[in-house]
Amino acid sequence: MLWSRPGLALRDRSLVTVAQLAALGKTEELKAHLAGARNLGISQEELVEVLMQTAVYAGVPAANEALKTAAAVFGVE
Repeated sequence: MLWSRPGLALRDRSLVTVAQLAALGKTEELKAHLAGARNLGISQEELVEVLMQTAVYAGVPAANEALKTAAAVFGVE
């Protein structure tokens, strides 16, 4: 299983996964991984920074959708 490989810490894998799902526009999967990232102790601020970085490389529309998804998951208006 990829999540148990020794090359990256679980925290790092989670951040990478969030960025990739945001870039690909996979909103439903992103919701689950954002919640999972929070359960790993990754802060909302860190996740927002990852999603902001997405805007530069995957485009503003993808990042905007991901940030809307994150706001829903975090319960932020």
